[in-house]
Amino acid sequence: MNDLIKILFTFVSEAEKSKKPFIDDNEIIEDVKTVCGNIRIKAPIRFLLSCCAAKIDNSNYDIRKPYTEISGKGTFSGRSYDEKFIQKIIGYFDLPCNSTTAFLTPAFRNRNTIMTPETVLLGRNPDLYRTALKLLDLVSKETITPEQLFKEIIRQLVIIRNQSSDRIEQLLKGLKGNDKESYLSSEQIVTLLTQHLASKNSSRLPVLIVAAAYLTVGEKIGERIKSLHTHNAADKQTGALGDIEVVLSNEENVVTCYEMKEKRVTQSDVDIALNKIVSSNIKIDNYIFITTERIENDVEDYAKSIYDISGIEIAILDCLGFIKHFLHFFHRKRTVFLETYQRLVLSEPNSSVNQPLKEAFLALRQAIETD
Repeated sequence: MNDLIKILFTFVSEAEKSKKPFIDDNEIIEDVKTVCGNIRIKAPIRFLLSCCAAKIDNSNYDIRKPYTEISGKGTFSGRSYDEKFIQKIIGYFDLPCNSTTAFLTPAFRNRNTIMTPETVLLGRNPDLYRTALKLLDLVSKETITPEQLFKEIIRQLVIIRNQSSDRIEQLLKGLKGNDKESYLSSEQIVTLLTQHLASKNSSRLPVLIVAAAYLTVGEKIGERIKSLHTHNAADKQTGALGDIEVVLSNEENVVTCYEMKEKRVTQSDVDIALNKIVSSNIKIDNYIFITTERIENDVEDYAKSIYDISGIEIAILDCLGFIKHFLHFFHRKRTVFLETYQRLVLSEPNSSVNQPLKEAFLALRQAIETD
């Protein structure tokens, strides 16, 4: 196992350079493309890579048994291979995969049966999971080797990575940049953000909007944000009070916390936030909900009343209203904000901000600059 990472890195290097598939059967290649090319569901990729890595490491393993709870011989911990080896490969080579293990997704969590093409996996795209299990079965039947499947998956991921990078580069070239004559007004930037928020799968964007605001003026106001947690990480896992935690420049104590909501904020949300603050024993000044939905007057009034009880201000702000006021208040920093937001969007993992959403922002910005 100590030499496995070296072997896998060698395989990845081979796949990066290869112009030809590692598998002769076109139907199998198309199945690999199907698994690798799905924009939203990436867990099957890491699942297959982990199982292949285990089989490469120990030929006695049954590639269909990546759970130690499965009875019989040949079982192994797919999650262990995923977290120890595949995680390193994905990060080092910047491959378009989920940033966390496949074995914590609902489809691959806590299984105790052999993974065959007949196994029913719950998910948004049953055909995709069946295709992944079909590929696993082909290795089990020795139709293809685990090395072949591993290399071909990596080859397809490299193609997707390079194509995505090329598209981003071309879109960036189409922008006017920091030429003063092309500076967008505050209202134009708000329009751009409104359009971007209206795109599909945009739930991460309000976090990046608020983070960009603080990164833009943090030194001026003497505050900074703590490192952002991954998009799907629960507060209980991270120990965070919310999506964004703000501290004073020279301290680590959280003074302001932001929680993003894609739905209307309810009185229950306010109560949960207050209980979370009290149980944390952290004395913060502000807990702010940022929502993209309408704010109910009774809920807003309830949030205001919390100050008299706890000394903590809880506020509910409209996302676009918040950033519109910010951009006008710090009008001369508006272009810095825009560049910072763009950088955050492009640097987010595809699991948080997918490739089409990144491209959409650049295309929208190019269109509004042209107009």
